[in-house]
Amino acid sequence: MATATPKSSTTQRIKMRLRKGDTVQVISGKDKGKTGEVLRTLPNENRVIVQGINLRTRHVKPTQEGESGRIVTEEASLHASNVMLYSTDKKVASRVELITEKDGTKKRRLKKTGEVID
Repeated sequence: MATATPKSSTTQRIKMRLRKGDTVQVISGKDKGKTGEVLRTLPNENRVIVQGINLRTRHVKPTQEGESGRIVTEEASLHASNVMLYSTDKKVASRVELITEKDGTKKRRLKKTGEVID
């Protein structure tokens, strides 16, 4: 009899340049060109969940007597390579570079505009 093999969890955590609260633009896929805010990052899978992007519909059965079933629409994750950080001031998507300040603190900066994010 065949046994189910569990998904290997030997993947290493990937250091992401995206953080919760960042505004990103989708650069490939069915939602290409749309912008939204990062709700959650999944660094072990190198994925992000963006508000209003990659929506999935799920049918939920009723759990209690007298309760009716419902249809839930929620965001599914996107691979981090399919989004780019978006400058709301200049209305342009750009890559991110990490810079070190004189006092040793690290900051993120957009390559196209030179805008420092944090």
